[in-house]
Amino acid sequence: MAYAMAIARPGGRDQFHKIEIEVPKPGPGEITLRHTAIGLNFIDVYFRTGLYPWPVESDLITGGEAAGVIEAVGDGVDLQVGQRVAYTQPNGAYASHRVIAAKNVVPIPDDISDEVAAAVMLKGLTVHYLIHHSYPVKSGDTVLFHAAAGGVGSIAGQWLKAKGVRAIGTAGGPEKCARALEHGYDAVIDYRTEDFGAEVKRLTDGAGVAAVYDSVGADTVMTSLDVLKRFGTLVCFGQSSGPADQFKIGDLARNSLFLTRPTLFQHTDQPGWLRNSAAELFEMIGKGDIKIDVPQTFSLEDVAAAHEALEGRKTVGSTVLTP
Repeated sequence: MAYAMAIARPGGRDQFHKIEIEVPKPGPGEITLRHTAIGLNFIDVYFRTGLYPWPVESDLITGGEAAGVIEAVGDGVDLQVGQRVAYTQPNGAYASHRVIAAKNVVPIPDDISDEVAAAVMLKGLTVHYLIHHSYPVKSGDTVLFHAAAGGVGSIAGQWLKAKGVRAIGTAGGPEKCARALEHGYDAVIDYRTEDFGAEVKRLTDGAGVAAVYDSVGADTVMTSLDVLKRFGTLVCFGQSSGPADQFKIGDLARNSLFLTRPTLFQHTDQPGWLRNSAAELFEMIGKGDIKIDVPQTFSLEDVAAAHEALEGRKTVGSTVLTP
């Protein structure tokens, strides 16, 4: 039986309910995909709670990344039935099957598992645009990356190290700090017991950092501004602690700072960006420069428990749901 975990209306984790779906048939330029692994991300929480606008009136199927096997192809598609592919899209992944435009998927290399592909598409491509476009790092830079032990942060630490960048991370608790150090960070600050602003200043001899990559929001944004050096860049790409609405444009004047609020899907809309960036990401994984671990796996039907763990900051690295 094909099924999905849907949400009737914006709200808590109790909104998830199982619905039966027909295995969809692809139209021109589309494929039918049977999911084998589905990634879990904070953007799923944002859609579930209504923080991000709902694209439907009811029974929203969330989920932003997945891997699977092609079961049918429409006219004009150059992919094959039985081929393994992965994708990242704003919604629709919390299902056993779906139809998706062929242009929005990428083939999975033979040396990459479905689980890793599902865990890395949204998070890995997010890191790609953050460090290549939002603030393009260069060897010798020092940057600060919040939530360094999470899925995005774990990939970022490794990729930054491979580029010769000194990365300082923040994480909550000794175990998460140790994990971040194992994933490429030069130093990690425990935000539960240390003042990360003072620590960054100490670690940089008062100079500050070239960029801060901040997905936390309300709890961190003002101190993130304080630790930037002159002409530094604040990259806000999430708000796990709530919207950073205490920030004012005039705050940038304190050091002639730059601010950007990028989103992944505006990058994937650019012709050729998805395939090229995914190929670079898979190459980094294939070479061993980036190692992906998935410490948590939940059944898709237990997605509410997965959201509870994510929101409670009880997860590390990547989490995958299996239909």
